[in-house]
Amino acid sequence: MGWSVASGYFLDGSMIERGTARSINERGETRQPSASSTAVLEFRGRRHVVRLGNVSPSGAMVIFSHTPNIGERLTLQLLDHGLVTAQVRWVKDGKIGLSFSNLAE
Repeated sequence: MGWSVASGYFLDGSMIERGTARSINERGETRQPSASSTAVLEFRGRRHVVRLGNVSPSGAMVIFSHTPNIGERLTLQLLDHGLVTAQVRWVKDGKIGLSFSNLAE
C-alpha cells in the first residue's frame, strides 16, 4: 500500500484567511521605524538586501519577494541591532513577519 504525500504545499500565509479585517491593534509592543530602511536577510544560504517595514524589540516586518515557510529560521543583519536570529511567523503579499530569537549585544 502506497502513501500519498501532499508535497508542493507550504505554510506561506496564503492558506490562512482572516475572516474580518483587524479593527484594533492586538500587538503587545509598539512597532517603530528602524534606524535604517534596509537590512540584510540570509535566506537558504544567500544574502538579500530587504526593506524593513517596522521593527519592535521582539520582531520585524520585512518586504521580501521570496516565500519562506512559516517557522523557518533566518538571520537578519540590522544596522541598529546587529545580527539577529529570527523565525518566520507569517507571510503575506510580499511581506514576512519575523520574531527574534535573540538580540546580539
